[in-house]
Amino acid sequence: MTEKFDVVVIGGGYAGVMAANRLTQRDDVTVTLINPRPAFVPRLRLHQLVGGTHDAVVEYREILAESVRLVVDTVTRIDAAERAVTPASGGTVGYDHLIYAAGSGSADPGIPGAAEFAHPVATLEAAQRLRSVLDAAPASAAVTVVGGGPTGIETAAELAERGRRVTLVCGGLLGPYLHPRARRTAAKRLARLGVTVLDGAGTKVTAVTRHAVHLDAGRELPSDVTVWTAGFGVPDLAARSGLSTDAVGRLLTDETLTSVDDERIVAAGDSAAPSDLPFRMSAYAAGCLGAHAADTVLHRIAGERPTPIDLSFPAMCVSLGRRAAVFQLARKDDTAMRLYVGGGAGAKLKELSCRFSVKHLVNEARKPGSHTWPKGGHRRRLLRAERGEAPATAAQSA
Repeated sequence: MTEKFDVVVIGGGYAGVMAANRLTQRDDVTVTLINPRPAFVPRLRLHQLVGGTHDAVVEYREILAESVRLVVDTVTRIDAAERAVTPASGGTVGYDHLIYAAGSGSADPGIPGAAEFAHPVATLEAAQRLRSVLDAAPASAAVTVVGGGPTGIETAAELAERGRRVTLVCGGLLGPYLHPRARRTAAKRLARLGVTVLDGAGTKVTAVTRHAVHLDAGRELPSDVTVWTAGFGVPDLAARSGLSTDAVGRLLTDETLTSVDDERIVAAGDSAAPSDLPFRMSAYAAGCLGAHAADTVLHRIAGERPTPIDLSFPAMCVSLGRRAAVFQLARKDDTAMRLYVGGGAGAKLKELSCRFSVKHLVNEARKPGSHTWPKGGHRRRLLRAERGEAPATAAQSA
């Protein structure tokens, strides 16, 4: 009789779906995907949900391989010793291998009043609630978006383009990842949309009340609707299950994405911390990590040695409403180049990126094992630098 291998994937985001689809390469592998929602959420679209230009939902039947079993539930515990997970509905689901792709969401801001009066946008449910709040607010309502990263910029621009009166409080630099040239372009576009951008010193939020945002410079901003996009958090499932995590709660793994505690547990996406040096959060990275996590499991099933992750970042895309964006080109080590594409051309590239983030999942479902990504080798150099090791010689690198 042919041996069967049961693989459970926790989390149905970009990483989890990619991993589940890729695992179907082998007929002797059964895949169960456990996710709290019955539909896939393309998180790149959540700011559009808030602005009313997209519902940010894709049916799993469109992106998930037919042989993958979908269980709509929340995992409350992982029992590594028994190789089983416990769903909230009760019972257990056993596994031979587990892929932990629990994703990320909003974190407790740790700012007085923020949890009570500010609205996060990091999950489907949070974005839907914020959309309802905005729909009920008058057009003249003062909207304050906190956070100068991609989510904050995109949310502020989306709302301003819909006619909202928006202030973007950066708490530091506007778009810190962007090259200064691209940052200036983003600032000009925000200004044309009517967004008031507060960046630099004195723009850190110290408190949020029902109708105001307080800054460390002593300034008080009137705010009828406050949107919080700063910071992120991950589920505490790994920590609650007794697995080793980093300070944020991501599962600690080696460079093959294997848990430092158990070689049958592999992590991918925002909830993974390989070598305690996690990759930048993005749909692109999540998909690549999901594919590599599946490869690690498949290598182990085949009795082969898994390979280390190698991933380079070609770009970052930041939308500035529906008609403009910044498509920031990047070096392989994920630092911004001088080159970028802005305006309408940037918006077209951003839209293509959003579509392809889902299309890659569809392609993998139809042809498992087909997804590829650019490599760079910079990860090894980064690890050596972190460990204080000397750079490799040409002979060592060969």
